[in-house]
Amino acid sequence: MNSAQVEELLYQALETELGGVQVYEMAISCAVNEDLRKEWEKYGGETKTHVQVVEQVFEQLGLDTSVETPGRKVVRHKAESLLKAMEMAKQAGDPAGAQLVAAECVVDAETKDHANWELIGKIAEEATGVQKEALTEAYEQVGEQEDMHLYHTMGWTRELWIEALGMPAVLPPPEEEKKVVTAIGQSRAEQSRDDML
Repeated sequence: MNSAQVEELLYQALETELGGVQVYEMAISCAVNEDLRKEWEKYGGETKTHVQVVEQVFEQLGLDTSVETPGRKVVRHKAESLLKAMEMAKQAGDPAGAQLVAAECVVDAETKDHANWELIGKIAEEATGVQKEALTEAYEQVGEQEDMHLYHTMGWTRELWIEALGMPAVLPPPEEEKKVVTAIGQSRAEQSRDDML
């Protein structure tokens, strides 16, 4: 494996989690639906734990959490852009619209986060020694939560859009009831929504 690129991914993963904490804090302030607010509060708490998990990996691998990399700066910039988008939506004076923008921003943030963790899982499979142990343990703690964060918020975003378009929505979305943690499960949940109306 390319060890420099593995380290770059880990720096980006740390920055993604740090930004994710801020994204969830802002998204919670945009939430109108109480079920969604509770979900984001839960996911925000889990994301704070994910920061600690990644920091523990850094400690185990002898990496410095303060190192700046070009990729890390890009990840930070993207999170700041998501925060600005939510703030703009809040200032527009349409709470339901701001909630929808927040859901889209969470999906954007969680897409990168989910990809990071999938790659960390792949690295863990190939690694050896301390690296394998540290990454495997971290992935086992975080992987399924990341699946839920992404697929459930995708469901919320879809249903909030359907509601905004004036059509019957399933809220909370089917992904919640079915406890979706895979892309296939998310697709099946979406297909089952008509039966839930």
